[in-house]
Amino acid sequence: MHYLITAGPTREALDPVRYLSNRSSGRMGFALANAAAAAGHEVTLIAGPVALETPRGVARVDVISAQEMFEAVKAALPAADAAIFSAAVADYRPVQPSAAKIKKSAATLTLMLERTPDILGSVRSVFGWHGFLVGFAAETKDLLRNGKEKLERKGCDLLVANDVSQPGIGFDSPENEVTMIFRDGSARPIPRMAKEELARLLISEIESELRQSCGRV
Repeated sequence: MHYLITAGPTREALDPVRYLSNRSSGRMGFALANAAAAAGHEVTLIAGPVALETPRGVARVDVISAQEMFEAVKAALPAADAAIFSAAVADYRPVQPSAAKIKKSAATLTLMLERTPDILGSVRSVFGWHGFLVGFAAETKDLLRNGKEKLERKGCDLLVANDVSQPGIGFDSPENEVTMIFRDGSARPIPRMAKEELARLLISEIESELRQSCGRV
């Protein structure tokens, strides 16, 4: 099977030296790419700006902005059987990035922001893709409710939600603790573990779901 996986943050330029971004390290997505390749699958990894080595046997596409990731996903998605969207894509970007460095002058600075393209939300409605779709949700409250709403809204087959307000997991950490939410509304909490171990578990779960739904691995 062919897996498409997104990982890491995006950067949205304010000026030539500054940008809006987030704390995503890309470790979860890279661990997933490594686990999928180790399981014998073909893997395309679309990575935001991170300092991580490409897993063996993985085809890597580097991007910076949300728009670049949108275009890379659009190009790679038709060849994929399963897609895992673990990247932490910026929701907003500056409407008009400055061509020159913004100088410090007034006591306050107002930025006008606009929505970035909804990559996960475009998979079904815009790209018309029908493969097995996995989304990630980083939440700080109401984990199950928000996760279930996102699964339905984006048309996912599986949603992996984690509470990033908890210290020691998620962003900037080698460990994670998540809840898997399925199309039938059921949820399965996964205890805290190394991201590499969690990645192997998630790939195994996706393989199981695919075998049940269409007999493919």
